[in-house]
Amino acid sequence: MLKTFQYRLYPTKKQSRSLALWLEECRWLYNHLLEQRKTAYEQRGESLTCFLQQKTLPALKRERESLAQVHSQVLQNVAVRIDLAFKAFFRCVKAGEKPGYPRFRGWGRYDSLTFPQHPSGCCLKDGKLLVSKVGHVKIRLHRTFEGIPKTVTIKRTATGKWFATFSCEWTPTPLRKSDEVVGVDLGLTAFATLSTSEKITNPRFVRREEKTLAQAQRKLSQQPKGSPERIKRRKVVARVHERIAWKRKDFIHQHSRRLVNRFGAIAIEDLSANRMVHNHCLAKSIMDAAWSGFGELLRVKAAWAGRAFVAVNPAYTSQDCSRCGHRQPMPLSERTFHCPCCGLVLDRDHNASLNILAVGLHSLGLALEAPTFRCGK
Repeated sequence: MLKTFQYRLYPTKKQSRSLALWLEECRWLYNHLLEQRKTAYEQRGESLTCFLQQKTLPALKRERESLAQVHSQVLQNVAVRIDLAFKAFFRCVKAGEKPGYPRFRGWGRYDSLTFPQHPSGCCLKDGKLLVSKVGHVKIRLHRTFEGIPKTVTIKRTATGKWFATFSCEWTPTPLRKSDEVVGVDLGLTAFATLSTSEKITNPRFVRREEKTLAQAQRKLSQQPKGSPERIKRRKVVARVHERIAWKRKDFIHQHSRRLVNRFGAIAIEDLSANRMVHNHCLAKSIMDAAWSGFGELLRVKAAWAGRAFVAVNPAYTSQDCSRCGHRQPMPLSERTFHCPCCGLVLDRDHNASLNILAVGLHSLGLALEAPTFRCGK
């Protein structure tokens, strides 16, 4: 398995300029290779491959001397990115989805460099990150990475911060056995309701920062386009968005880890957030909740820990009685489930989490009442 480890970089002004130059050269190369593919298909009906485009790099270096300042494997990775973009485009076309044709990158729209063969070009040495043609860059190693590093990606954020991400080949260690099972119902009133009747409060990070964000955006809009002050204000807006993203990411990491550590089997509803945001009244709250990110972290961490994980179809989980199975309409405004058949009175989300748990255990081939369930080695 692959596991990523991210560290903050503190380059000097000279090193920052060198890395920024690399990004600009890679952006130029990306647009050049994209134009090559577009022209070759329109004029000759020819589809260029990644390998053919990589073969043109030595000639390009002779024509554009500034490309020689960038590590060769970083330039080769640009061609790989172009190839992956076209593969994704044709995959969407074949599946009948709405495809997004690869676009040219404007100034500042290329923000990462990848060294695909660690330690070639980029490695840790004497507590610093040694980057070829740039030098020893100060790095904050807040934890040691596990496994064998395979690739290193250096990224610049919208606020001008630099980070290095190591992708390592890693063998996970399963956690201790756990007999507990849980169903998780995701929502907006509460971020998640567990079948154990526990609730995880929805933090609503965007709502908390709305006033600060509005003030920063208002000051940005007042500055003339292209002025130094506008660039400064743009970074202020980016910093607010960055702070919200960090809080949200930390929140879903913390709670996904707690669930995986505690439960041996986890069933969660498989929500399609992209389709749900068409409701303009709830779109902002749905995107702020990060249901998809939470579910993906649960899936990955459960696989690492040797836990059972299943994402179930959420259809009718809120309308079915978790005791007798009676189905009745349940508008969003109705927060308590009243069953006319068996008399069950239960919180709407708790009832849904019990149904999700039952469907999930059935999918895993387990009985809901099984007391001797084991998961893990």
